[in-house]
Amino acid sequence: MTTPQAIEVLLVEDDPGDELITREAFEDNKIQNNLHVVRDGLEALDFVYRRGAYADAPRPDLILLDLNLPKYDGRQVLEKIKGDPELRAIPVVVLTTSSAEEDILRSYDLFANAYVTKPVDLERFLAVIRQIDEFFVTVVRLPGRLQAPGSSPGV
Repeated sequence: MTTPQAIEVLLVEDDPGDELITREAFEDNKIQNNLHVVRDGLEALDFVYRRGAYADAPRPDLILLDLNLPKYDGRQVLEKIKGDPELRAIPVVVLTTSSAEEDILRSYDLFANAYVTKPVDLERFLAVIRQIDEFFVTVVRLPGRLQAPGSSPGV
């Protein structure tokens, strides 16, 4: 069995407490993925489009997106990412406190890859983050990690 390769994860989260819990869950996992954090919708778009302070940002392999954000909300960010042919293949997991049916349906209408309601309980929240991390590192084949036809491994 091959060892999973670390991935670039973009967390779009304006709540410092939820950011801290997510960081802890990633740090506790066996795989040391690269977690990048932005705190509003505008920063998220700057990161994925590599603008301004994020000109040298890596392309995310996975985006964890809160819905309720300042500047641009998560729905607007999701719509922009999934509407762009260069970015739409990046998996986006909506990770939010909202369990409203309208938010769930709207997120899937905008092509979210998954919708996860943040558990209130700390241990459950940590477990959910670990499961998302584990799933996208060990189970799923991510488009950013696929080789172009004719290229050699590691190129």
